[in-house]
Amino acid sequence: MRQIPVDTTNATVMVAKAPQPKIKDRRTGEIALDKDGVTLMTVEVMFSTPDEVEILKLTAPQPGVSEDLAMGTPVALTGLVASAWENEFNGQKRHGIAFRAVAVTSLAAAASKPKAA
Repeated sequence: MRQIPVDTTNATVMVAKAPQPKIKDRRTGEIALDKDGVTLMTVEVMFSTPDEVEILKLTAPQPGVSEDLAMGTPVALTGLVASAWENEFNGQKRHGIAFRAVAVTSLAAAASKPKAA
């Protein structure tokens, strides 16, 4: 599956919903893991550019997600990529775009530090 890098340089990104473990199987509650056995997290962010605002649901490995991300926390997205997906469930074809980041890092601590004179 081809991954397309997403440019975040002109975007303001804030947490829209606190991170949650990504669920692999809703019936069993099984948590999704990456190929190395690391827990994957789902983070919803408000991705705002000068032209539009969207809510993106993205996946990131748990060690790459800052602690204590609450709604409204400004964040940086490292290594954000988009991938098209398609599947068939109960005879219906579905498709969309999946977003994945290497890290979701809080910018709140950096913003609250006093600047050196």
